[in-house]
Amino acid sequence: MLRRTTRQAQDARRSRLLEEAGTAGAEPTAWRLNREVIAPRRGWPGAGSGRTPYTDRGAVYLGTTVEVAGIFPFVLGSSLPPEGVPIGPDLLTHELVCFDPGGWVGRLVQNPGVWIMAQPGAGKSAITKRIALVYSSYGWMIVVPGDVKGEYAPLVRALGGQVVRIGRGLDRLNPLDSGPLRRRLNALPEERRETLLAEINGRRSDLLHALLATPHGLGRRPTAPEANVVGAAVEQVAGRLADDPVIPDVVRALREGPKELWDRLLVDDLDEYRTLVREVTLALENLCTGPLSGLFDGPTTTPVDLDAPALSVDLSALLTAGDQVVASGLLATWAYSYSAIDSARALGMMNRPLVLPLDEMWRALRAGPGMVEAMDSMTRLNRSKGEVTIFVTHSLRDPESLPTPEDRAKALGLMDRCDSLILGALGTGELDRVNSQRPLTSEERALVASWSAPNTTGLDGTNQRHPGRGKYLIKIGSRAGAPARLDLTPAEESLYDTDKAMRMRRTVTE
Repeated sequence: MLRRTTRQAQDARRSRLLEEAGTAGAEPTAWRLNREVIAPRRGWPGAGSGRTPYTDRGAVYLGTTVEVAGIFPFVLGSSLPPEGVPIGPDLLTHELVCFDPGGWVGRLVQNPGVWIMAQPGAGKSAITKRIALVYSSYGWMIVVPGDVKGEYAPLVRALGGQVVRIGRGLDRLNPLDSGPLRRRLNALPEERRETLLAEINGRRSDLLHALLATPHGLGRRPTAPEANVVGAAVEQVAGRLADDPVIPDVVRALREGPKELWDRLLVDDLDEYRTLVREVTLALENLCTGPLSGLFDGPTTTPVDLDAPALSVDLSALLTAGDQVVASGLLATWAYSYSAIDSARALGMMNRPLVLPLDEMWRALRAGPGMVEAMDSMTRLNRSKGEVTIFVTHSLRDPESLPTPEDRAKALGLMDRCDSLILGALGTGELDRVNSQRPLTSEERALVASWSAPNTTGLDGTNQRHPGRGKYLIKIGSRAGAPARLDLTPAEESLYDTDKAMRMRRTVTE
């Protein structure tokens, strides 16, 4: 019935058109065009004619002219959640990219560790400080236990934090300091007190073993008899003194050689005892004389303030003394600061989460086996302790340069346990090494390589801005990376300035 009605209507319309045209034979052009353009309700019948039993009404999308003009016609992965630290606009979509390794644990990441790698001058320290600054506003404590170049000190001071400057004529730090535990020991039950004393003495012995492995000590790991007698000397001195012992106290005990130390070494005469302890005793004395004199051979002059919003142990005064002195300083300051925090947590004196930036990672790795083990331990426990550890380096060759296979394996494992990877400008060779550890797509590698600059000196001989400065690829786990650009505020530009020394040197030259 419907088809007949439609046909009758079409015939009537055709007759009306013929009358209007005033002809009796030929079809008018208007009717022919009308028949070709106006299709039946279900489309033209036949193959390829678009006939369908159902006509989709379609979807209507509304947007402003700015939004519609920015439509990207390709498929993109979902962006990172807008939580945590605002980094800057996405280089492809221009939407805001945020970063929150601490808040994403259990959802996007399983480990809050962050691995940052880029060429010098590309902005590694800038994004590290942005992360630390924003986390500080959320109540996290920034702890920089080894600020080698002193570049975090302005930020820490601006936040009202504490800066401890290690150097001759400045602050002195006792590596054997027990931190806040000493003030609480007498108030604890005897059994609990003995347990904590054993824990303190164990940490002291571990630190001395690590310092002995540095070039200023033995230059190697202590042997079993050496490690045994050093631990026994630490226990003896700590039990005899009312205050925290210092390294000269341990040296004095080893030189005196009481009978208790003979028993630990299973020797019966003084000559045999001296033969076993001579080398390790002289190595400990080296830590109190020469380039390290006045740094770690006495009581701590400025105890760390665990109530401060931020803490920086500034080692920049040691740079002129050479890498070996800096390496020993890093071990001592890391052990002291981290032990003080751990001790406070054990007694319930501190429950704030931490941000631990480890800039200039190559220096820390070369400090000795103790530093590698400390960093390895942090990456395994940072989730349970509420710590965001940030490892900053130039190249994966830094871990590969360690002397022993065990240390190299531990150092390379640090990157694997950091679920968040931030890459700045890198060359193709370095990207190949990264790809062997954390697979990158060909597009991601090409993008990061395009930011690199083998030469940043202009034709006039002046240093030019690195073309990749402020550009980062943020990869979370196996997700597609989000390329973002970091634009600093005026306040950040003054606090994060790492080129000040170069500008001053250039001004003096001119």
